[in-house]
Amino acid sequence: MTTTIDIRALTKHYGATPVLDGIDLGVGSGVTGLLGPNGAGKTTLLRCLATTLAPDSGEIRAFGLDPADRGQRTALRRRLGYLPQNPGAYPHFTAFELVDYVAILKEITDRRERHREVRRVLAEVDLSDRAGTKVRKLSGGMRQRLALAQALLGEPDLLILDEPTVGLDPEQRMRFRALVSRLGEDRTVLLSTHQTEDVAALCERVVVMRGGHVVFEGTPAGLATAASGQVWLSDHPPAASRLFWRTADGRYRTLGERPAGAVPAAPAIEDGYLLLLGDAAGVAA
Repeated sequence: MTTTIDIRALTKHYGATPVLDGIDLGVGSGVTGLLGPNGAGKTTLLRCLATTLAPDSGEIRAFGLDPADRGQRTALRRRLGYLPQNPGAYPHFTAFELVDYVAILKEITDRRERHREVRRVLAEVDLSDRAGTKVRKLSGGMRQRLALAQALLGEPDLLILDEPTVGLDPEQRMRFRALVSRLGEDRTVLLSTHQTEDVAALCERVVVMRGGHVVFEGTPAGLATAASGQVWLSDHPPAASRLFWRTADGRYRTLGERPAGAVPAAPAIEDGYLLLLGDAAGVAA
């Protein structure tokens, strides 16, 4: 893997609380998924990478650029697109006007070129027919797609997406996956999500965070393998298990120690993820 992002000993505190606690991480080209429970530090890490938040200590290099240096930070911003977790919107702008405004901020100064680029990214997210619609009249899913459109302006080399599928229906999520998988063919995409199925469908690499630390780096298949020998199916609810659920066929899927009468089940990404979280997911670590 050719590393495009290199993070060393990164720390960030909010008051006395460590949110990033000495993160070491390398990210290469393609699509990398970032998983973790609320409070794991995912959004803080992405904000540091997007240069909207300065870490307390440690180093970040993206394409060899150091965002701690003002000139290099500006150069990096020209090469990245960022979809924050809670993107702001101007409700009285039309979809076209909002993306056009962001394009101006991204220094696309030629009006004809800029409008061509705005139309391109609106088409990428299937909002061409909503270009003249006021943002306040768009559905939640459409607003999320509009936020993605502004992140795609200028065809950035680095795309940072924080919970990008929130509010998308199944068809929109499928279109999103198709778009991101294509984008990942020739650039670096880092996306944070709670959806393990998005990671399984999209990501060549996956990073799991817990409590400001990286607890897993590897492939989605490797994350599933982490649960080998700890996933079980039984006909009755287990008496002592801390985590189980009833499946669609009426059987019970259990993580952890083998319940009486249970048979082994093939592990999935979600199983490995939940077991890695340990007590944070209600499973013994």
